[in-house]
Amino acid sequence: MSADTTLMPIPGPVDPVPVPRAAPAREDGRVELVGLSREQIRAALEAAGLEPRQAKLRAKQLWHWIYNRGVTDFALMTDIAKTQQPWLAERFSIERPGVVEAQVSTDGTRKWLLKTHDGHDFEMVFIPDTDRGTLCVSSQVGCTLNCRFCHTGTMRLVRNLEPHEIVGQVMLARDALGEWPSQPEGRMLTNIVMMGMGEPLYNFDNVRDALKIVMDGDGLGLSKRRITLSTSGVVPMMARAGEEIGVNLAVSLHAVTKEIRDEIVPLNRKYGIEELLQACADYPGANNARRITFEYVMLKDKNDSDEHARELVRLIRHYRLPAKVNLIPFNPWPGAEYECSTPERIRAFSNIVFEAGISAPVRTPRGRDIDAACGQLKTAAEKRSRAELDRQAEEKLRALG
Repeated sequence: MSADTTLMPIPGPVDPVPVPRAAPAREDGRVELVGLSREQIRAALEAAGLEPRQAKLRAKQLWHWIYNRGVTDFALMTDIAKTQQPWLAERFSIERPGVVEAQVSTDGTRKWLLKTHDGHDFEMVFIPDTDRGTLCVSSQVGCTLNCRFCHTGTMRLVRNLEPHEIVGQVMLARDALGEWPSQPEGRMLTNIVMMGMGEPLYNFDNVRDALKIVMDGDGLGLSKRRITLSTSGVVPMMARAGEEIGVNLAVSLHAVTKEIRDEIVPLNRKYGIEELLQACADYPGANNARRITFEYVMLKDKNDSDEHARELVRLIRHYRLPAKVNLIPFNPWPGAEYECSTPERIRAFSNIVFEAGISAPVRTPRGRDIDAACGQLKTAAEKRSRAELDRQAEEKLRALG
């Protein structure tokens, strides 16, 4: 591994592993404009030698072409002088994440295996419905959280995704759906959920900066009411997320007792249920119109009894939470130690919560045939990832020693 590493503390029973602080610079030395704000584009142009007034004008033009028109070639920017287009192309790039593989499920769900410029794999998923189209966006390569029921959580964290890699997922989906120029009405991609690989609140600054571009009315133009950020409960960052990002909040709850949540969501050992629910109660902007969504994966004989359902109702009432509970049938994967609750048990659980006046829909699994369903995001190529190779090297050294 390169020398530019630091230890990222990982909650739960996993030892800290060395992870790069950030992506290495591009080999060609060009500056990536995707993921930059207007001000950052202007500053980059000035740093490359443009005088301030021209840098300001060019930044405005570039912003429009990149985020409103989806253009990736300076030569197509018709209001920029032809003599300046090669100068820009030499110094700057406008790129999407590389596509390794794109799959389409029998139910219309699409999954992309993507690659960063430094060779790491991550995934995104698009889920079309009759009234909406939701893009599930990743924030990290791998994940730190080691949630026991989640296939993605069995990966080690490799690195955080940069703003351009997060925004780039949305732009790549727009490319695939033919949705340029960007417009707010009549498009398939209507909603974004930060529920892909990784814990968004462990990559707070990059997620915030990327979503500001996604929400910009002159940029990608998605309303903050159509964006949901999902956290496993990084309590210290939740208030900041409400204040600085302001999107809808989803919380991966999955259990109502300390013992069970400690087991299946190890982060609970750091920030317990009571602390987490208080942070939800304090979340800026949460009200009956913008309810907090609690994600609850249904695990047979683990968290799915009538008593668990009643305790869930009690907790939501105790903290006076404007809440909706998404019940998620567990998506099995090879080696998983849990089974999915029976349909009858899920229905009984749902009914108890519904009868208490709390919405508790059962999420229809989507994209199972292409491993795109909830908790299944784990790339086949992960076995060849740098983190895995490093781990194998460490084990060999231990064996030799």
